[in-house]
Amino acid sequence: MRNTYSRPDALAALKTRLKALDRAGGHRVGAGARKGKDDAFAPVAKGVLHDLYAAAPADAVAVNAFGLGMALGAAAERPIVWGLHEMMAQEAGRPHGPGLHEMGLSPRDLLLVRTRDIQTLLAVGEEALRSPAVGAVLLSAWGEARAFSLTASRRLALAAETGGGTLFLARAGALPCPSAAETRWSVASCISEPLEGGAPGRPSFSATLLRRRGGGATGTWIMEWDREQRTFRPPSPLSGGVVPLAAQRPAAAPGAVGRRAA
Repeated sequence: MRNTYSRPDALAALKTRLKALDRAGGHRVGAGARKGKDDAFAPVAKGVLHDLYAAAPADAVAVNAFGLGMALGAAAERPIVWGLHEMMAQEAGRPHGPGLHEMGLSPRDLLLVRTRDIQTLLAVGEEALRSPAVGAVLLSAWGEARAFSLTASRRLALAAETGGGTLFLARAGALPCPSAAETRWSVASCISEPLEGGAPGRPSFSATLLRRRGGGATGTWIMEWDREQRTFRPPSPLSGGVVPLAAQRPAAAPGAVGRRAA
């Protein structure tokens, strides 16, 4: 994983690395994440901007992991640029190599750019999106900021359209605001089901589609990240019988108000 820290020449360093990716054949399009009938939801549109919001500040890690999964699916085996706001890193933790490996992400396909301020983060996103070598960009930011204006989102959307990459803007500690995004999501973590032998379960998310540009259906999906297939999938059904809910229940007996089942 290549790491470029924010400094006066950060954008110049990013441009140099993007040119190197282009010369190395960064435009190649591979199979990407496999899509099948068991996917939790249809693939998102590519070459556009998607807004991802943490449902609560405690879901900052979840929104970043969800964004990485979406970026993997959209990148089609091209490199991913991850712009990380330093405040997000302080609040939610910095990227961990073994953790990225568990997501199915090869470090050689990820360029990490850490920035101290939102303005630089947005500039990194624009520069990366204009490169045809980049398959997807994830920008992770913490907190409210005036820099996240409607004009800024339109610039990012135009850059994505120009270069063909897909942008996922992940924010925590902030409320959803108007933007030029194709979709807007609220993401929270879920309890995962243990695997065989009591092994830790797959990362599990609750993703609510709040808005789709131009209208259309919205909804909430509970999904797991499948590292082998590098895609989201519905949780495995629980084993064993499930007691059905009664269609009708008797009225509560007099004096039963306020009682709780043990």
